[in-house]
Amino acid sequence: MIPMEQARQVFTVDLLERYAAKGRGSITCMTAGNDVILLGTSKGWVIRHDFGVGDSYDIDLSAGRTGELSIHRVFVDPGGSHCIATVVGGGGADTYYTHAKWNKPRVLGRLRGLIVNAVAWNRQQITEASTKEVILGTENGQLHEMAVDEKDKKEKYIKFLYDLKELPEAFMGLQMETANLSNGTRYYVMAVTPTRLYSFTGIRSLETVFASYLDRAVHFMELPGEIPNSELHFFIKQRRAVHFAWLSGAGIYHGGLNFGAQHSYPNGDENFVENKALLDYCKLSEGSDAIKPNSMALSEFHFLLLMGNKVKVVNRISEQIVEELQFDQTSDSLSRGIIGLCSDATAGLFYAYDQNSIFQVTVTDEGRDMWKVYLDLKEFAAALANCRDPLQRDQVYLVQVQVIAASNIDVFADAAFTCRDFQRAASFYAKISYLLSFEEVTLKFIAVNEQDALRTFLLRKLDNLARDDKCQITMISTWATELYLDKINRLLLEEDNASEYRSFEYQSIIQEFRAFLSDCKDVLDEATTMRLLESYGRVEELVYFASLKELYEIVVHHYIQQAEAKKALDVLQKPAVPIDLQYKFAPDLIVLDAYETVESWMSTKNLNPRKLIPAMMRYSSEPHVKNETHEVIKYLEFCVHRLHNEDPGIHNLLLSLYAKQEDDGALLRFLQCKFGKGHEHSPDFFYDPKYALRLCLKEKRMRACVHIYSMMSMHEEAVALALQVDPELAMAEADKVEDDEDLRKKLWLMVAKHVIEQEKGTKRENIRKALAFLKETDGLLKIEDILPFFPDFALIDDFKEAICSSLEDYNKQIEELKQEMNDATHGADNIRKDINALAQRYAVIDRDEECGVCKRKILVVGVDYRMSRGYTSVGAMAPFYVFPCGHSFHSHCLIAHVTRCTTEIQAEYILDLQKQLSLLGDGVRTDLNGGLTEDSIASITPADKLRSQLDDAIASECPFCGELMIREISLPFILSEEAQQVNSWEIKPHNLGNQRSFSLSL
Repeated sequence: MIPMEQARQVFTVDLLERYAAKGRGSITCMTAGNDVILLGTSKGWVIRHDFGVGDSYDIDLSAGRTGELSIHRVFVDPGGSHCIATVVGGGGADTYYTHAKWNKPRVLGRLRGLIVNAVAWNRQQITEASTKEVILGTENGQLHEMAVDEKDKKEKYIKFLYDLKELPEAFMGLQMETANLSNGTRYYVMAVTPTRLYSFTGIRSLETVFASYLDRAVHFMELPGEIPNSELHFFIKQRRAVHFAWLSGAGIYHGGLNFGAQHSYPNGDENFVENKALLDYCKLSEGSDAIKPNSMALSEFHFLLLMGNKVKVVNRISEQIVEELQFDQTSDSLSRGIIGLCSDATAGLFYAYDQNSIFQVTVTDEGRDMWKVYLDLKEFAAALANCRDPLQRDQVYLVQVQVIAASNIDVFADAAFTCRDFQRAASFYAKISYLLSFEEVTLKFIAVNEQDALRTFLLRKLDNLARDDKCQITMISTWATELYLDKINRLLLEEDNASEYRSFEYQSIIQEFRAFLSDCKDVLDEATTMRLLESYGRVEELVYFASLKELYEIVVHHYIQQAEAKKALDVLQKPAVPIDLQYKFAPDLIVLDAYETVESWMSTKNLNPRKLIPAMMRYSSEPHVKNETHEVIKYLEFCVHRLHNEDPGIHNLLLSLYAKQEDDGALLRFLQCKFGKGHEHSPDFFYDPKYALRLCLKEKRMRACVHIYSMMSMHEEAVALALQVDPELAMAEADKVEDDEDLRKKLWLMVAKHVIEQEKGTKRENIRKALAFLKETDGLLKIEDILPFFPDFALIDDFKEAICSSLEDYNKQIEELKQEMNDATHGADNIRKDINALAQRYAVIDRDEECGVCKRKILVVGVDYRMSRGYTSVGAMAPFYVFPCGHSFHSHCLIAHVTRCTTEIQAEYILDLQKQLSLLGDGVRTDLNGGLTEDSIASITPADKLRSQLDDAIASECPFCGELMIREISLPFILSEEAQQVNSWEIKPHNLGNQRSFSLSL
């Protein structure tokens, strides 16, 4: 388990300042020193953030200049006091110097027109008051020396030092270090251009040092290649540079620094660079194209590389990416991304910046895991030096002991190899493979042509490799595969291969090789391994490996070539096999073994039969034995009847196969089957009837055609075709029409005509059969219907009995019609009598009878009956209604009651009728007896019609005894318009304070 302190990240990034440019443009460059950050902007401003004292101010370097200006570079010394900045724009460039205590910057006139790209500070000599020697590198490949004292308010001097003449390139980075020796101060200067790293060293002064290179060659390291920004960095520890790193086009060139070393070379240059190395950019990306960083920062053990919009942290010793840092950028800064990195050696901090913001990268105990890094490299002294506790030191000691023990195994391995015990030697070498060169061991076995021992060594090496070494594992596994194949071929080529021992050895190596393929299937390259197996002709192993890699298409194709359909179908039945392979190999498999293929199809779930149609048609197009079971028909019947398939293509194919059979029984059963029966909105059949009709006509399946005509409601065509096949079939088709009597009679006439015309017997025999046919029609046809079908010379005597029988039937029908007319006449008389009797009905009303609504007497004279206008009154009394149940109502009371209790639509209808009656007036026509005469019935007025409609609407039933009363049970006792009356019933207590309560004892 990883301790909690090791689980934390070493490098963390935080937003330091979001809008650091303060609206002075976008950030173009940045530098830091002693907790002071200086920013250059695109509008010619230098912004100083002093986080130590919490101060910040702006410096305008564009004052007095015209055109667009931008800060090209800005530099600050490790103490944060001295600042140098270069402004470009307006067709020229100026370099300014300013001090932390100055209010106004000073232009360096001697550098006018030169673009300064790099500055090297004298860390050992510089103070807050004086810069001492400062080296400036320019865009045109020149070096200048400068010194400034703060009290002088201007530069002390600016001297030209050196000029690149062989390859004039811009200086992109400068670093300087000094060492106090017995004979004076020695200067060490490193400078980089886009393609070279120069080293300068000498004693006394910088001017003397660079003057010496006029007579001798400059020492440089050239690494050609394009790079977005060539950078040179020193890591400073206790005010002394410890190691360096150059961000070049070929990679990161880095190494240790040893200033003050006493060994010299013949040319006089001192070697102050140690343990040089080059980190290739290919190790930083997984793709084939290496991505080059845009910027870099250097810590004690790591490189911080800006790649795109994130920083990759790479361990300098192991050259492995250990962390990736992401930045929280604003949307307007995402397009340009992170611009660069810089470091503050004094504060031990790192920074990144985009065009608006500053981000701080904090380092927390970056050396905590370095003991493990050095331990993996077997550098035990360095690992022990970086251990933090006894447990870590114990692990280092343990590995160191294992290495010492392995050296003893090396002795045994060499001894076994000398004694030609190569298998044992291979096992020994594999145990100490982490100490010996892999190439050295393999070359030993290759030199003595020991392929078996070499294979053993490779297999043991694979067991000892970590899973992360994917490339090495793949290469060794591929090599071992080829050695296995070579061994198998050598056993096959040996003359005594037929012997029992050789046969056993051959089988053993085959089994061992297959076990190896099974174990290494995930690490072996698929294409390479397949090519190897194919080139050695190991088809069975090729199929086996393809099965392991789930390359089922290759496996199935092989089995089909070997005519082993059952094995191919077994492979296709596996759950992991894509269903598309079933459709791809279906044509070949069904031709190879139709029975097994169809059985496999029927046992496979989620198979789409429609995609198998090409295979089934290919099988059906080939000739088959007469009594052979047609496998496609079997499968299609399974789909239709068992799977309830509704695909028209499947049904059409099955129908076409049925039509080609000699026996049309299966075809007729198929046509008569209603597949969609019981399914909502589904047709009774799913095949195309027009296609079926064309097919049956082509194959001369007439009975099937008759059925299809009938199914398509083409009954005349069905009967006409059936008469050519079987008259009995035609009769059955004619009988199917039940809802159209005329069409049914027409069809039977077609049958009758055919029967009469086809009879070839004697005349009387023909007539007898025709009369017998009439009986089969159940009276639908008469003798007169079929007489026209007989020849003109037929004698009437032959039809005497049939004609007499027909006339008797017509006579009976006439008598029945007469009886029906008499019954209708008697019914009309009875109705007329009932009407007259209805007009004479009356009811006896008691003198004291009350209206069911208003509770006033019905027979009271003088009641206001204006609401009943249009009704006939009895004397001076208001019109009223009397119901058989005994309830009586004034007409206007009944209208009001029904209107209130019925629906809104019915109430509007009643009121509309009443309004129309009121408009027409009170005219009424009655006889003396109050009844309606025949003349009055014939001359009913519109008022009478309206009054009749009103009576039906309000007096069809008693409102107290009928349905209206039943519906009133759902009405509330208190209506909404009676809410005020309900509130009046509420009991409100008064003088609650004066009331007394008494308890009653029971």
